[in-house]
Amino acid sequence: MSQSATQTVHLKAPSGAAARATSLSKIYGEGDTRVVALDEVSVEFERGRFTAIMGPSGSGKSTLMHCMAGLDAFSAGSAHVGDTELSGLGDRQLTKLRREKIGFIFQSFNLLPTLNALENITLPMDIAGRTPDQEWLDLIVGTVGLSGRLGHRPSELSGGQQQRVAVARALAGRPEIIFADEPTGNLDSLSGAEVLGFLRDSVRELGQTVVMVTHDPVAASYSDRVIFLADGRITDDLPAPTREAVLDRMRHFDAKGRTS
Repeated sequence: MSQSATQTVHLKAPSGAAARATSLSKIYGEGDTRVVALDEVSVEFERGRFTAIMGPSGSGKSTLMHCMAGLDAFSAGSAHVGDTELSGLGDRQLTKLRREKIGFIFQSFNLLPTLNALENITLPMDIAGRTPDQEWLDLIVGTVGLSGRLGHRPSELSGGQQQRVAVARALAGRPEIIFADEPTGNLDSLSGAEVLGFLRDSVRELGQTVVMVTHDPVAASYSDRVIFLADGRITDDLPAPTREAVLDRMRHFDAKGRTS
């Protein structure tokens, strides 16, 4: 995070859960083709915390994030973002919720090639008809080191810079929670470390809430907590993770033959 941002802003997030699931299940198919992707998962994501979700391929980690972000319907149970329960919302209400209360960061950046960096950052607010808070926007742009790149289109930016634009876009609307799906998967180690540092600092210094799906123990070590899934169920919950502690948990999965 930039020195000026570090000196001027330390926002404390409200207490409570930014999002939570209760007995959340997701089932695909029927009969012989029936697959239980989530098996009565109950979890809370506290405000002002950085949580990583890990597990072997097919464990349900991305399904959990997509259901809790309103990107995929669930079969049973309940999911809340703040005080809003998702199952009772129609498509238009879900779209409004995602636009106003949730930030997204994906592995593929998802930037529009015809827009410059600033236009990509403000696009969700422009679509919603909201005027950006200029002071907050300036802080975010400075935080992720994009002040000199705002007029550049994605093709004129490196992969790390493009992901910084995606991070700034997710932060700019001051959402209740940010969901990040393998945000460093397409980045080299140096660019990935920068993006993870920005996410961690957004939690510690700006009071943001981040939930990240990752397979990388180094990425998970930036978080405050790691939740492990296997076979659609939460199997472990590791606070204050280190790379070594995460690797130890992953070896436990290897020993049981659950990794792909």
